[in-house]
Amino acid sequence: MIAILGTLPFLATLWLLVVLGAAVLEESGAKIAAALKGEPKRMAWEGRSVRIRTRVAANRPSGSCERLRAAA
Repeated sequence: MIAILGTLPFLATLWLLVVLGAAVLEESGAKIAAALKGEPKRMAWEGRSVRIRTRVAANRPSGSCERLRAAA
């Protein structure tokens, strides 16, 4: 009886892993197949212009830091 009660959670866990694996494979199967064939996968944002902004103010020291350094 104990073996039956131990087998049921094991089989339920195994079934859940198979179901989750199938869902992941269904969602990303095209990417995996393209990678195995050696074909580049087109990105969703490809062809659009992408702007990258840099923070200039973060690189400059502020005046309070200079006063604290002088005080030390």
